Formats: sequence, C-alpha cells, structure tokens
Amino acid sequence: MLDDFFTRALIAGIGLALVTGPAGCFVVWRRLAYFGETIAHSALLGVAVAILLDVNFVFGILVCACAIVLVMFYLERSDTLPADTILGLLCHSSLAVGLVALAFFPNVRLNLHGLLFGDILGVSRFDLIVVWAGGAVALGVLWWLWRPLLAATVNVDLAAVAGLRPERTHLIFGFLVAAVIAVAIKIVGVLLIVALLVVPAATVRRFSTSPERMAVAATIVGVASVVGGLYSSATFDTPSGPSIVVTALVVFVITRILRPQQA
Repeated sequence: MLDDFFTRALIAGIGLALVTGPAGCFVVWRRLAYFGETIAHSALLGVAVAILLDVNFVFGILVCACAIVLVMFYLERSDTLPADTILGLLCHSSLAVGLVALAFFPNVRLNLHGLLFGDILGVSRFDLIVVWAGGAVALGVLWWLWRPLLAATVNVDLAAVAGLRPERTHLIFGFLVAAVIAVAIKIVGVLLIVALLVVPAATVRRFSTSPERMAVAATIVGVASVVGGLYSSATFDTPSGPSIVVTALVVFVITRILRPQQA
C-alpha cells in the first residue's frame, strides 16, 4: 500500500492535519498567525544551515525555527518595539538572509518551488515516520500544555496568579509550532503551512461551543481539506499543496455563507 505515492501523500497529509487542527486553534485564539508566518519564513535559512552542517533539512529548519522563537521572546522582553514590528523584522530578515545564504551553495541542487509550495506527492516512507512520530509527540505536548495554555489565552494575569507560568507555556508552545512547521514544510511548503494552521480553526470557530470541540472540529476540517485537495489535484492536475489550502478556503467560504452572523 505504501508503495503508491498518492496513498503516502494521503497518510502524510492526514497525519499533519491531526496536529495542525488543535494547534491552529491556539494560533487563532492567541492571534499568532504572523508569528507562524515568521517561523515559516525562517525555513529557507534553516535549509542553508542544514546544507552547511550536512544534516537533514527538517533538523536544520527545526533548529533555525527554534532560534527565531528564542530571539523573538528575548526582543519582546528587552526591546521597546511593538510585537508586530519585531515579527515583521524577523520574518523578512530571516527570509532574505536564507535566500542570500543559499546563493553560497551554487552546486547544491535545491527544489525551491517544493520548499515554497510543498511536495506532498514526493513524501517517502521515512517522511511518514517523521510526520506521524513527530505528530504523536506534538499532540502529547499539546495535551500536557492544554490547561495552562488555555488559561493563559483567557487571562495571562490570572494564569500567573494560579502558578501556571504563562511565559514558559507560551515559549514551549512557540517551540511546538516551530516543530510542526519544520515537519510540514515538505508537505505544504513555506508559503502555505500557516494557512493550514489558521483556516480550519477559523472555519469552525463560530460553530464551536467549547475549546475541545473546536479542536476536534478543526481537525476534521483539516483532514477533509487534505483528502479533498489531493483528489481535486489529481482530477484537475493542479499543484497538491495549494489545492489543499484552496479546499480549506472553500469550506471556510461556504460556512460563512451558510452562517454569516456570529452565534
């Protein structure tokens, strides 16, 4: 079964959606879409680091993304610049530095289009192991963080008074998002991973009566978007990664039409 590239793509996409659903809920609740975009844009710098160290691209992207998270948290606490300005600085700077760094490796054959837009049809059995094993770890960490992260999302001060250490929780969640993005780069690419985090969660937000139900519903929408996007890609001969995001967008638009008013 795993010898078929389309089956591997389905399994990889579903494994990713199981994580981006609940993680994306916190991205939406905490208004961290630009934060995710910043981490995603650092991926090209991570690729350059991976080439320099001769390690797997996922490892290089993860190391670089975690470094960006640490720099961002440091600047937020030691600089007078607003958070969105810091994110804008890191986002575009890391992308530019990554592109310049890659220019120093002219002999390395690099599928830049695949990095930007993903190559889910090219996932290997090893990629499946990385996606599902990493996803299981990510879900375990998210389950452990659920209560303090939810409390910090509602009210940071109350979470601190309750001894839930919201700053540490926020930092760990930042590393978690970095790990998810590092694993997802091959599937949907740098430019589309944040959409997969945000769109399913935004789609189900008005229909959900509790955080847990929203996480489950976002996961279902994510899985449906992966399956629908891959089959539409095969039918209409369109790029797979963008097709997945477009499918999620279509579901979002349909829900807005069916229920235009906030419940």
